[in-house]
Amino acid sequence: MRQIRNHLGQPIGEEVPQWKPRPRPERVYLEGNYARLEPLQASKHADALYRANSLDAQQALWTYLPYGPFPNQESYFGWVQEMSERQDPLFFAVVDREISRAVGVAAYLRIEPEHGCLEVGHICYSPLLQDRPAGTEAMYLLMRYVFEELAYRRYEWKCDALNEPSRRAAQRLGFSFEGVFRQACVVKGRNRDTAWYAMIDKDWPALKTAYERWLSPDNFDTNGVQKERLSLLTAPLLRRDIQELSEELSCSRLSAAKHRAARNRTK
Repeated sequence: MRQIRNHLGQPIGEEVPQWKPRPRPERVYLEGNYARLEPLQASKHADALYRANSLDAQQALWTYLPYGPFPNQESYFGWVQEMSERQDPLFFAVVDREISRAVGVAAYLRIEPEHGCLEVGHICYSPLLQDRPAGTEAMYLLMRYVFEELAYRRYEWKCDALNEPSRRAAQRLGFSFEGVFRQACVVKGRNRDTAWYAMIDKDWPALKTAYERWLSPDNFDTNGVQKERLSLLTAPLLRRDIQELSEELSCSRLSAAKHRAARNRTK
């Protein structure tokens, strides 16, 4: 990657010409072949979501989330009501079009229009949505809205560093690993180290092609079993790991030191 330097020889970031803050995401409806995303509403979605989540008898859904499990339907309804009124996080219900029921939720959060950056999180997929095309397509629809309609530059995924299923899902979906923030927060009285993943606008065209290839009806047999795994389509698109980035930074520091030494010799 070509380095840009200022008049002091310091490496600086490339210019972002004519940059303007991006619009905030709105309470939109996003339609796919398998899934539909709807702005979360307690009166419309809470009952179906509570029943779907109740199929997780061990309540494993809630281990890494900062809330839940909920002791009863009334308490869950209250939580959905509260979340549905917020702008950040901005929650959506994931409706499986095959059964026309809300079976999961996801949200945009840490929305920073001034930088064109936001995070997807609060993902809670009931057993009715796990390992189904609708769950993957929901993620694709949220990405497409952010990159194509809102023209954001960066899309993040963060999770408990011990949450292996979430970490595998992030990489399967094409998010590149960026590191672990140690002791990032306290959740339910426990320490949480947070693993960071992200994709950027430059990644999106290739990732979109991978998603659309995987979501094509031709990729599923008559029993709905995938023929080609999404992880194999996205793996070549993942960015370099932290070690490579660290090596690049070290090279940059060495180059800067040589530049300063050369300047000093000319004085």
